[in-house]
Amino acid sequence: MRTRFRQRIAATLLSLVAISTACTISTANAATVDVSGVKLEDSVSLKGETLQLNGAGIRFKAIFKVYTAGLYLGKKAGTPEEVLAATGSKRVTITMLRDIDANELGKLFTRGVEDNSPRAEFSQLIPGLLRMGQMFADQKTLKTGDTFTIDWIPGTGTVITVRGAMQSDPIKEVAFFNALVRIWLGPSPADYRLKDALLGRSS
Repeated sequence: MRTRFRQRIAATLLSLVAISTACTISTANAATVDVSGVKLEDSVSLKGETLQLNGAGIRFKAIFKVYTAGLYLGKKAGTPEEVLAATGSKRVTITMLRDIDANELGKLFTRGVEDNSPRAEFSQLIPGLLRMGQMFADQKTLKTGDTFTIDWIPGTGTVITVRGAMQSDPIKEVAFFNALVRIWLGPSPADYRLKDALLGRSS
């Protein structure tokens, strides 16, 4: 009897340990970062590759919050050069904090690319920028809470997804993705505070 009782106790303890471990794992997997009410996962899976949140912040225009941005990489990077040189998949995720004309946002992105690209390189980016501009124009309006992602997938190219729907065909040149990243991490970024946040420099 005592042996059976001890066996039952041991089994119960093992079950409790298993449940506790499962709960701990679940909590870790569900870790998020809150940026102005927007929840960003601490890690995401992209084409079977796990990416870590390198940094996240808010794009301000004057005193107004426009959107949150998060940068995901295979491993942490602290400089723009490290981000651009990183191999593997990458992601920039944008969530709107206010309603905005999507066509206007596309124009602002194009201006950001132009401001941060050498003139000779910019001319080669024009076809991709025209395609991207049309993608945004087709959306009409991006509303508060709408999310879009800009992914670099090796062997595929730059994939833009708006509200969960992939837009057009991938743009294959890595120079195009890097040009988009420089909107936020280039020498004339859209927002210097956001640049620091994406590089994990903010406190």
